[in-house]
Amino acid sequence: MHASQGRSAGLGLALASAFAFGGSGVAAKPLIEAGLDPLHVVWLRVAGAALVMLPVVWRHRDLVRSRPVLLLGFGLLAVAGVQAFYFAAISRIPVGVALLVEYLAPALVLGWVRFVQRRPVSRRAAVGVVLAVGGLACVVEVWSGLSFDVVGLLLALGAACCQVGYFVLSDQGGADGADGADGVEPPHPVGVIAYGLLIGAAVLTVVAQPWGMDWSVLGGTVGMDGTDVPAWLLLVWIVLLATVIAYVTGVISVRLLSPAVAGVVACLEAVIATVLAWVLLGEHLSAPQLLGGAMVLIGAFIAQSSTPRTPSGPVAPGSGAAVAEGPDGGRAAAEGELSVGRAVM
Repeated sequence: MHASQGRSAGLGLALASAFAFGGSGVAAKPLIEAGLDPLHVVWLRVAGAALVMLPVVWRHRDLVRSRPVLLLGFGLLAVAGVQAFYFAAISRIPVGVALLVEYLAPALVLGWVRFVQRRPVSRRAAVGVVLAVGGLACVVEVWSGLSFDVVGLLLALGAACCQVGYFVLSDQGGADGADGADGVEPPHPVGVIAYGLLIGAAVLTVVAQPWGMDWSVLGGTVGMDGTDVPAWLLLVWIVLLATVIAYVTGVISVRLLSPAVAGVVACLEAVIATVLAWVLLGEHLSAPQLLGGAMVLIGAFIAQSSTPRTPSGPVAPGSGAAVAEGPDGGRAAAEGELSVGRAVM
């Protein structure tokens, strides 16, 4: 695939992932209001997705032997960690504050790229992160309920760190320095997702204890802005669209973009969630939220349109865009920085 085509495809998949993830809260809220515990909704989401992906787990069973650390890390951080830390955080601090802290992940990704991987970060990407985070402060109206509960803020920061793990593991899954350089085939991204969901479901089963859930809610109807909707239909939405499709498109987009770029594009999830809540749940947007949404869009555009210099070196095979092996051993997209989200809504 040509580099520019790979970048366009990656951006499209990142946007699709943001839309899919962004709709999860709209589908989950009516179930929670009907009597389901939020943690039980999370368990249904992950366990249902893991069940759907079982055929993929079997097909890529060799990953257990070849990439056990990657699978365990993805399941613990990208699936279970983000959601568990987020729900623990909102039990102590306002949702808006927790969401904003969690979306500091793009800035943390830039720090990882710059100081851990020791790769340059474009000024455009940095400016995009600043605008996006500032816009998110307006979208979630952080000033309306700020709480300085230290434990709650640390839990939200834990969710942000786990989200960084999602971006980094999705990117490094096919680029541990050996893949491509010696002909080793990178792990299939969908296989990594399937095992991540399975491991995440196992961990969340212990945490959520679903045997105490009110299963009768799923057999009835729930209210959605005055309209009765079958609860099972919303569950299907959460499992298939907001989890399976969201993770698949998100991880593949990471392979085609960069942690910094995809991290900022993922900030659109908050905007999408707010707009969907406005349309489907009747939760209206205020003027600051509209301004914040515009800032997030501008920040994401600036970050994804940055095109640093093309690194030199032999071309390495991969499952996405053409990549080049730089002098530091890291991969970079042929027309952009090594590149490539997930939020819990």
